[in-house]
Amino acid sequence: MKKEIIVTTDGSHSIAIPEMGVTYHSLHGAIQESEHVFIEAGLQYIIKDGKRPTEISILELGFGTGLNALLTLAAAEKNRQNIYYETIEPNPLEQELFNALNYCSQLQPPGLQPLFNRLHECAWDTDIALTPWFHFKKSRTGFAGFSTERVFNLIYFDAFAPDIQPELWTVTVFKKLYDNMLPGAVLTTYCSKSIVRRAMAEAGFVVEKIPGPPHKREMVRAVKR
Repeated sequence: MKKEIIVTTDGSHSIAIPEMGVTYHSLHGAIQESEHVFIEAGLQYIIKDGKRPTEISILELGFGTGLNALLTLAAAEKNRQNIYYETIEPNPLEQELFNALNYCSQLQPPGLQPLFNRLHECAWDTDIALTPWFHFKKSRTGFAGFSTERVFNLIYFDAFAPDIQPELWTVTVFKKLYDNMLPGAVLTTYCSKSIVRRAMAEAGFVVEKIPGPPHKREMVRAVKR
């Protein structure tokens, strides 16, 4: 399917798939959305906890443009926080697309562009120390084919919406994630539909609706107790 770059309201890029009628990020601001849903509601929520771990292990469902990984890498450097980041993506972007994304120029900290390039260009299924604070591994697979020996402190659930990928928003999927999370671990997602919250609760999570990013009233943070 054809993918094309679009400009969102905050000036940052997203990817659209016109044939499916979907975009990888909010039209109201790709960077704004990712920072709110995954960095502020997820990573910073854990970092600000007085009992934060020495290393935070993160699993992302949907590497996509690499924006969530880039923002997490930048946060790891800023906070001097050890992070292990594992992500899955069955349909990676073509080089001409990821080379054209403008996240590094929008974010502006020096030195991000080479690191962003490495996120996309590095080998699959290999642990890589991108910086002293950020270790990265990506797998070219869907969730059904994914397995890991890791247990995680944080899940970025960034799949396409339930009407596009209903097979990923199920009790079975959330239970598999729950079983691969540490006690007190957090899952964040932009979606707050009742069917999603019920599936999470049935899988064992304590589910909380919290304020969403701009132009979205609510999102979800779920915790393994």
